[in-house]
Amino acid sequence: MAKTDPAAKAYAEGLALIQAHPLFSGLQGPHRQPVRREGVLFPAKGWAYVFGNGAIHVHPHRRGSPQNWAYVIAHALLHLAFGHLQHKFRQREWDLACDVVVHRFLTAMRFGTPPDECQVDLALVPVKPEAELHAYFCREGISSDLLRLNLTGTTESDMQGVQTDLATWERRFSESLRSAVTAAVDQVAGAPGTTRADQRALSPGLQRAREWFINHYPLLGSMVVAFEFIEDPQICRRSQISIAAVNPYLKEIYINPGAGLRGDELRFVVAHEILHAALRHDVRRESRDPYLWNIACDYVINLWLREMEIGRIPERALYDETLRGLSAESVYDLIVTDLRRYRKLITMRGYGLTDVIDDEPGAWLRGEGVTLDEFYRGCLAQGLAWHQDQGRGYLPAGLVEEIRALAQPPIPWDVKLAQWFDHFFPALAAQRTYARPSRRQGINPEIPMPRYVPPPDREARTFGVVLDTSGSMDRALLGNALGAIASYAISRDVALVRLVCCDAAAYDQGYVAPEMIADRIRLRGRGGTVLQPGIDLIERSPDFPKLGPVLLITDGQCDHFSVARPHAILLPRGSHLPFAAHGPIFYLK
Repeated sequence: MAKTDPAAKAYAEGLALIQAHPLFSGLQGPHRQPVRREGVLFPAKGWAYVFGNGAIHVHPHRRGSPQNWAYVIAHALLHLAFGHLQHKFRQREWDLACDVVVHRFLTAMRFGTPPDECQVDLALVPVKPEAELHAYFCREGISSDLLRLNLTGTTESDMQGVQTDLATWERRFSESLRSAVTAAVDQVAGAPGTTRADQRALSPGLQRAREWFINHYPLLGSMVVAFEFIEDPQICRRSQISIAAVNPYLKEIYINPGAGLRGDELRFVVAHEILHAALRHDVRRESRDPYLWNIACDYVINLWLREMEIGRIPERALYDETLRGLSAESVYDLIVTDLRRYRKLITMRGYGLTDVIDDEPGAWLRGEGVTLDEFYRGCLAQGLAWHQDQGRGYLPAGLVEEIRALAQPPIPWDVKLAQWFDHFFPALAAQRTYARPSRRQGINPEIPMPRYVPPPDREARTFGVVLDTSGSMDRALLGNALGAIASYAISRDVALVRLVCCDAAAYDQGYVAPEMIADRIRLRGRGGTVLQPGIDLIERSPDFPKLGPVLLITDGQCDHFSVARPHAILLPRGSHLPFAAHGPIFYLK
């Protein structure tokens, strides 16, 4: 049996490390391997030469570890990738500057191990690009220790000649760097040792669309790598997906291969579904009709994607220029006024179906350490920062505004209610008057001292409360709402509140001190709730201020009502009104 050459074995293992790395395997390519044989030019005491035509000659008998050889070959490849083989004034200083940059690049990557003679302390050398380092060495001089960074083992350069195909190497390095970044991001997004793309085979068109977002569109690239793409015809048929759909909880995007989407249309559809999930349209729907809400979100998303010039909009996609600049909530309010027209429209999933699938909320609860809201908000915020820092193209102002709003934690309902109170009842400043002397007047009888008194308009500060007291109202939830109303009213110097209780009829409780509201409530449990008589009672009352606001508390199981003055509505989360409301709605938790 022939003996194995230890030097050859170590070199082969080092070369295998190069070929396994996405960056260096792309640089090396299948066209040319390093030359390791007798009869070629190689450094007698060193490791390798790199030539302007792209050839790398390594010492055929030099012994080193596989990690040493990986470093040597990567060092030579990076000289070519960075275009270092040039004729320069004071060539030795230029070659040293290039060696420093390559050494630091590999050290930062933690790739390979420099041979013992190439291990140099660079703590005193500034961190600068090649041209600035060249000027620095020309000005400050160089030490003999630094010259050991090259691969020759002597003070001569490891770069021979001038590079002839610089543009080819720059393109190859750019492509290899993209592949390395994609592999690294996929590794983070999927399980260790696997990538999301490996979990299911993707069609070439969808694979290209996915890679385009990762490499060219940072805003959505951070979201794309977190989702698994499914192109299974049986799954799409079973789920009635005609074009595409997204499940934010399972982090899956479904693309029907039978839809016949082209490359640019695939890009548009992928971005469409990603934005559904990223902007949390499943959560923001609240109590709205799911299908009509999906229609409203589709209009807004498609307008943004056309502005951003991402792909090509499919023929069946919803698009209306007259809705430009509106939020999804505003579009929904327009849609509900013409149900006969809008219920005939088709989403990406199909007629009468929502392409945001949110019927499996338990799938996310796997102890991943971060909530779904935090995950999507973080991905979008980071993607927006990268997109803007790199100047990667135009983004609609409405989309940027929504992303920044989502980046903030959601405001609790009681905080929103407090803001509503602040709008109508700003803080009152006590006034000074000499008509009533100060209690400290006796300290200095010769100097009159005024007394602070409440402002004269304090008694006019009031609001109306129309309360649903039917048996369907949850008692605990009602207690929380009334407690919040009482505390906010007291803190804002509201002396009295006009209270009207309603179920089948209206029961006027008159003006009540805020702290006594809960004591005046009686849940009667009489049939359906009709709130309009209670609203009319307050609005027609001669002693109620003309601009006094009205707060309505109901569970949504009521008839249609109309309020002519400023008002707000408190609803339990998960309930909804049977009509479009004109005032703000606060959802109690």
